[in-house]
Amino acid sequence: MALTQDQIGRYSRHLLLPEVGVAGQEKICNSKVLCIGTGGLGSPAALYLAAAGVGTLGLIDFDVVDSSNLQRQIAHGESTVGKLKVDSAKVRINDLNSDVNVVTYNERLTSENALEIFKDYDVILDGTDNFPTRYLANDACVLLGKPYIYGCILKFEGQASVFDAKKGPCYRCLYPEPPPPGLVPSCAEGGVLGVLCGIIGCLQANETLKIILGKGDVLTGRLVLFDALGMKFREMKLRKDENCPICGKNPTVKALIDYEQFCGIPQASSADEDAESNGHLEIDAEEVKRMLDGKESFKLIDCREQHEYDICRIEGAELIPLGLIEEKNIAHLNGLKKDEKIVVHCKGGVRSLKAVKAMQEIGFQDVKSMKGGIVEWSDRIDSSIPKY
Repeated sequence: MALTQDQIGRYSRHLLLPEVGVAGQEKICNSKVLCIGTGGLGSPAALYLAAAGVGTLGLIDFDVVDSSNLQRQIAHGESTVGKLKVDSAKVRINDLNSDVNVVTYNERLTSENALEIFKDYDVILDGTDNFPTRYLANDACVLLGKPYIYGCILKFEGQASVFDAKKGPCYRCLYPEPPPPGLVPSCAEGGVLGVLCGIIGCLQANETLKIILGKGDVLTGRLVLFDALGMKFREMKLRKDENCPICGKNPTVKALIDYEQFCGIPQASSADEDAESNGHLEIDAEEVKRMLDGKESFKLIDCREQHEYDICRIEGAELIPLGLIEEKNIAHLNGLKKDEKIVVHCKGGVRSLKAVKAMQEIGFQDVKSMKGGIVEWSDRIDSSIPKY
């Protein structure tokens, strides 16, 4: 499809680049890119791809906009809090460039729908922050022969690469096995510098445009590492693993699998069993409130980090971070007695369960985890405590 007069004016700064020109801009305008996620990475990537004139931009996300997203997810705003992210992003993209055909998928990406969704797109850009989706997207791209644009962010550090099994390694070549569940925190748990999302998301958009144009040295076979605090870029060379189970010489993965199970994430039935087995270790927020109001004799321990404690706290809670508790050194436990009643809480109830089990292993007899953590406390007991 040839450029219109309006498009020639809009994309004139591209047309002046010999590496792009009219022919290159026509390639961009006729291209189809799918963005998995419209959050921290997907927002800047989608906006710059739309501004560049990508003809069809697919957006897949099943979440709604929350006020805590606005520190980094620039496709959304205060007016769209509570709305579907794909709808919010579509409005923003249409306002930026009405020529772009925005196709939305308000659903979770799964092994059942990935191949059907991916097949219509030229490039797949991954803006998610969980391992099951990364392995799923990688495998679907390998099976379909499509380039997979990878990005990852946490705290002040980010990564980016292009995995294209036809020309180099895939994601499994770099990470053959996922880390144990809970070892790598998400951005919601560990935090992230907002502008870092823009830097890595723009790197992903840049690689996408290079692939569409067929220009430049694409990041295939290379992993870029960025340190925002040190303002340093590093690069690692990546090699194709001949024994890779999906892109190696003798692949064993020939269809999409259960990626939640592959990454060790409990299924619904086992999660129910875990909840039942942990039930005797937990206590409801309402019961803790009753104990505080009744001035019962017990210790309330906050096992979050100091910076979280500085954000918000429950009056009377004593801070002992989980890391110190897991060292199982009684000296870290500030004179707690092994026979006294103790309640431990964290942000959502996961770390406090770990703390309870660690304390039981060194002889604490009456220690429980407050179910739902300080988030539950804010929802059900004291709404003046901010959620983060």
